[in-house]
Amino acid sequence: MDIAIASGKGGTGKTTLATNLASYLAEKDKVVLVDLDVEEPNSGLFINGEIVHEMDKFKMIPVWNKDCSLCGLCQEVCNYNAVLHLGVHIMVFSELCHSCYACSELCPDSALPMKPKKMGRLKHLQHGKLSFVESRLEIGQEQAVPLISQTKKYINENFYQEIIRIYDSPPGTSCPVIEAVKDVDYVILVTEPTPFGLHDLKLTVEMIRKLDKRYGVVINRFGIGDEGVSTYCREENIAVLAKIPNRRAIAELYSRGELVYKHFNDVKEQLDLIIRSFDQLVVGESV
Repeated sequence: MDIAIASGKGGTGKTTLATNLASYLAEKDKVVLVDLDVEEPNSGLFINGEIVHEMDKFKMIPVWNKDCSLCGLCQEVCNYNAVLHLGVHIMVFSELCHSCYACSELCPDSALPMKPKKMGRLKHLQHGKLSFVESRLEIGQEQAVPLISQTKKYINENFYQEIIRIYDSPPGTSCPVIEAVKDVDYVILVTEPTPFGLHDLKLTVEMIRKLDKRYGVVINRFGIGDEGVSTYCREENIAVLAKIPNRRAIAELYSRGELVYKHFNDVKEQLDLIIRSFDQLVVGESV
C-alpha cells in the first residue's frame, strides 16, 4: 500500500506524523519511508540508520553547439521558454527546461544534443525493518518534480508494492505535491484546528478530489484554535482518522529530533486508529 502524507501548508506536522507512523509500523512490519519534500527534506533528522546506497540524480538538458543553421525552430517548439534564438546564438536556460527533448529531436542540424546535469542526490538508509529514502535538490535548481519522479522510480524498482510505503510529500497544492500523490492508494491530509489550517485544508481537499484519491484527515495540535476543521470534515463527510493532542512536550521532543509516540501513549493510540483505518481500507478492497 502506498500512502502519501500531505498538507495544505508547511508546519502542520506532516513530517512528525510520517516519521512516527513509519517507525511505529516498522516495529512489526517492513516499511519504507520516503521523503519527497526534496527542497527541504527533514524526515532524516528523526531516522538513524546505516547507509545502503547513495547516488547523484540527473536530468537531461540540451547543449547548443555552433554547427547550427539558426533556423529558430528550437525556440518555436519550446513551451517553457527555455531556448532562445538571439542573433547568431542559441541560449539554453537549464532552470526552465523540462527535458521534453522537443528542441533536440526536431533540430534539423542536430545542434542541441541532450546532456546530463546534476539536479540532486538520493540517499537510502536502513534501520531494522524501516527503509528510509530521501532525495535532496541541488541548491539553485528550480524544479522539484523531476527529482521526485526519479525518487519514486527508485522506490518502485527496489521495494515490492506489498510493503507499506509512506511518502512524506511537499506542502501545498502545486506540481511537486501532485507528482508525489498521483499514484498512491491513500492520502492522509494533516491540518491544524485554526482558520489558516481550515483554509489550506479546503484547497488540499479540492486537489485530492480532482485526482480522485481516497483520503482522510489527521488533526494535529488538537485543542487549540476552534471547531472549524471538525465542522468542515463533518459537513463534507470526510473521515477524521486521528487527533494528535497539542502539547508543549511534543514540540520539545520534535526540536530534539526524537520520535513522539515512544514517550506518549495517547499519541500511540492515535497512530493505532490510523493503522486500523488502513486495515479497513484493505478489507474494503478485497470485498
